Amino acid sequence: MWSTATCTGSRLVPPHQPGTSIVIHPPGGGDPGVTDEERRVITEMMAKGTFAMINLATKDLDTTFERVQTGDAEIVQEPTDQPWGVRDCALRDPAGNMVRIQELR
Repeated sequence: MWSTATCTGSRLVPPHQPGTSIVIHPPGGGDPGVTDEERRVITEMMAKGTFAMINLATKDLDTTFERVQTGDAEIVQEPTDQPWGVRDCALRDPAGNMVRIQELR
């Protein structure tokens, strides 16, 4: 695995999966333009699961969505063809985190 780090975040690339990466951004701490009040709001949003989202990809969105529906996730958006060319769905996990799943094309 290799990684790169900057003042705005880190990027991790798993071995043998060059098309996959994980980008980790610090919660306001990496941006010197963020005020203490903004940092407080970001921290509160993170605690509620509304600050960031997780983006995943699958080859078969409809089958993945059917599997997700059987769990404890709150469905936010059923599979939809977006005007920008992506087919995706959205849900909140039991902790309230937004998760978007898109279909690989």
